[in-house]
Amino acid sequence: MSERREFRIAGVIGWPISHSRSPVLHGYWLRHHDIHGVYLPLPVPPGRLERALRGLAALGFAGCNVTIPHKEEAMRHVDRVDAIATRIGAVNTIVVQPDGSLSGTNTDGYGFIENLRDGHRGWRADAGSAVVLGAGGAARSVVFSLLEAGAPEIRLLNRTRARADELCNAFNNVVRVLDWHERHAALAGAALLVNSTNQGMAGQPPLELALDDLPRTAVVNDLVYNPLQTPLLRAARARGNPTVDGLGMLLHQARPGFHAWFGVLPEITPELRTAIEVTIG
Repeated sequence: MSERREFRIAGVIGWPISHSRSPVLHGYWLRHHDIHGVYLPLPVPPGRLERALRGLAALGFAGCNVTIPHKEEAMRHVDRVDAIATRIGAVNTIVVQPDGSLSGTNTDGYGFIENLRDGHRGWRADAGSAVVLGAGGAARSVVFSLLEAGAPEIRLLNRTRARADELCNAFNNVVRVLDWHERHAALAGAALLVNSTNQGMAGQPPLELALDDLPRTAVVNDLVYNPLQTPLLRAARARGNPTVDGLGMLLHQARPGFHAWFGVLPEITPELRTAIEVTIG
């Protein structure tokens, strides 16, 4: 009789959830490593997150990812939150412990940094100032990880100034906040430009940003991955800037969770990228 393997279950909670590529990503790794398990999309509407999370252990889940709009609320419904998630102010990865308790962390910043390093060999956070557009949850992860990696200055701009000020306050005012109308001039002398807004995403208006003042040596990273080549990335490439798309951040942020739930630290390969790319419109 063959040895019975433990069946492991994980998933991603969000609302809506049909757009998520995480089930395709984790499903690829499960097949590649011949792991007896499944990763499921879990549609959970607002108001039901706590009940959903508290049901994970009873249903035999090893853990889950958390995506929009639940990342910040999830912090209130887990038993332990690590220092990284606390600084970022959001949880995107939850592990069910052997005693049924829930531990929360945030791997978005890790994914962001690893994507930059993969997408532009030799990139260093301390190479110069970074300009970050947006002040939502993704921006918080970006700012946190850049500060941790040694960025000498972060210039933060958001269409609503109050949101940017709030993010700045969360990081002890070490971030320089500028008004949205200053975004073009804010690029002068920068070594990195990051778009963490949804502008340029499929179905959204393009990001209106003149790149004239941006040094051609500056790396341009758009966190949007649908489409992979956003108008911002196309404009940056046309003028000679090195560019990094947003897909790698999705891939890298998933690795620690998969390791915690399924016991294998997976790799990012060209074959994996291709498998995800074909699912993007």
